[in-house]
Amino acid sequence: MSSEPIQLDEPSNADLRKARSLLRRKERKESGLFLVEGRQAVREALGVEGVVEALFVRWSDAVANVDLIEAARAETVPVYALSEQNLGTLSDTVTPQGVVAVANHIDVDLSTVLGTRRKDPTQPKKKHERKDVALIVICAQIRDPGNAGTVIRCADAFGADAVVFSSDSVEVYNPKTVRASVGSLFHLPIVTGVDLDKTIEACRAAGMQVFATDGDAGADLTDLTDALARPTAWVMGNEAWGLPAEHLALADTTVAVPIYGHAESLNLATAAAICLYASASAQRSS
Repeated sequence: MSSEPIQLDEPSNADLRKARSLLRRKERKESGLFLVEGRQAVREALGVEGVVEALFVRWSDAVANVDLIEAARAETVPVYALSEQNLGTLSDTVTPQGVVAVANHIDVDLSTVLGTRRKDPTQPKKKHERKDVALIVICAQIRDPGNAGTVIRCADAFGADAVVFSSDSVEVYNPKTVRASVGSLFHLPIVTGVDLDKTIEACRAAGMQVFATDGDAGADLTDLTDALARPTAWVMGNEAWGLPAEHLALADTTVAVPIYGHAESLNLATAAAICLYASASAQRSS
């Protein structure tokens, strides 16, 4: 780390306006850009080549973030210093974290995630060959950005191959979703705007079984010890009403997360974490 004074430029009004506009969904969609706030998330974004377009640092936090500044400069990403007031206009939080990046959208097509399974899985993979997908979580009609970001973080933690969001789910690039993922957004493929029926169809074609969570299901996780080891796509429904009957019917099996205490139900992200952990553990044990 350099011991020399940190020399930083201030952004032009045009640069600041462009970044500030990304707090609005319309501008995020039209520009293909979004805001990433916080040290952890920005560091992970900088770790993916070509994702970060610009870095904004609060003057008072420049020394604390010198590693991010140097990482950005190594990728020829422009770095700007801002006053407390101007930095605050790039965040929708009461207490901004002091560092914000402008990043390119990173979502991919479902076909990119599923790829083509090998005809003979007993044979070794060729160099650069895509691995067989073993674990995916599909979010159907999830509306809360905090839950969406936490599901991404859980999927990352338990080694899932991708997170898929239906077309009627919350926007992945919502600042609250990005913050809640704490950088995990940049660790695994994210698919957005898909049709649930077609997605489940594609997962089956790729050799995956499909489980849907439902508190009233006849089977629960403890009944699926052997089945959990197989490649699985988990379908998680809306926070308030879960999955409607027509969506539950699309799954191979509906599964309840067992509750042994007195709580009426589990938070969506908590249920997703339990299901993903159960699958990941079974797959690794096998």
